[in-house]
Amino acid sequence: MGNKEKGANAERELYGLFIDNCFRAVRVAGSGMMDNTSCDLIAGKPGKKYCVECKASKSTSKYITKTQIEEFLVFSEVFGLEPVIAVRFNRAGWFFLKPEQLEDSGKNWVVSLEKAKEKGKRFSQFFDN
Repeated sequence: MGNKEKGANAERELYGLFIDNCFRAVRVAGSGMMDNTSCDLIAGKPGKKYCVECKASKSTSKYITKTQIEEFLVFSEVFGLEPVIAVRFNRAGWFFLKPEQLEDSGKNWVVSLEKAKEKGKRFSQFFDN
């Protein structure tokens, strides 16, 4: 299974999690492949609207380019959506973070499993506030 397929599977899994928790959600067609599609999911319910960048990793760290995060933040601002970084680590599950919780590694932003456990929240903790 290639990286694109793994990423698409993670997006579908997260989409299902939103639906199972009474959100309306859509996967953004062409996310990561075309210009102006700078997020993976848009999800919401009355009073709550989110733009979600979805990442999955089999290692203990996930790197995201600074350009990708900049474009993601612009996209979320244009549409008035709260930006959320969703990271799934194999055998550890999903963690949800605000973009400002990412760590600067120089040319990339990074989230480690250790920091995700420390600073991130699980689905119900993040989205039930």
